[in-house]
Amino acid sequence: MNSFVHKTLVVQLLAHGTGRCPVLAHLSYDAADPFAVTAVFAHDGRVLARWRLDRQMLCDGLERPVGVGDVRMRPEAAGLWQELRLEFLGDARPDGGRHHAVVLAWAPAVAAFLRETHRIVPPGRERLPVDELLAEILSTAE
Repeated sequence: MNSFVHKTLVVQLLAHGTGRCPVLAHLSYDAADPFAVTAVFAHDGRVLARWRLDRQMLCDGLERPVGVGDVRMRPEAAGLWQELRLEFLGDARPDGGRHHAVVLAWAPAVAAFLRETHRIVPPGRERLPVDELLAEILSTAE
């Protein structure tokens, strides 16, 4: 059985003064890290940002506003077009504020990606090898 899912989406980065700018979002899921989804945003072959997102939060964000702190998500509709709005707060700027990015993704594509991850590790069946990890840490401490 495959333990990895990858999907590339064209998403819209909301840029001040220019409106929407298309960028690629590479979403990946690995059963070895069952609670997380990695999102890598790229444009013209350059990585703009890399975020590790909570898989359940991503699911919930398709239905209702979620998140506090650095990552927030909520559904957004424009007529028949259903989107997932992702807001990211980054590092501090010299003026004391923080970098802020807003990305809009087509919600049905994100939902399809999440369904694929659920086939690999169903919600509620996530498992972390805590005993093995602890044994490895203790073995290297000697």
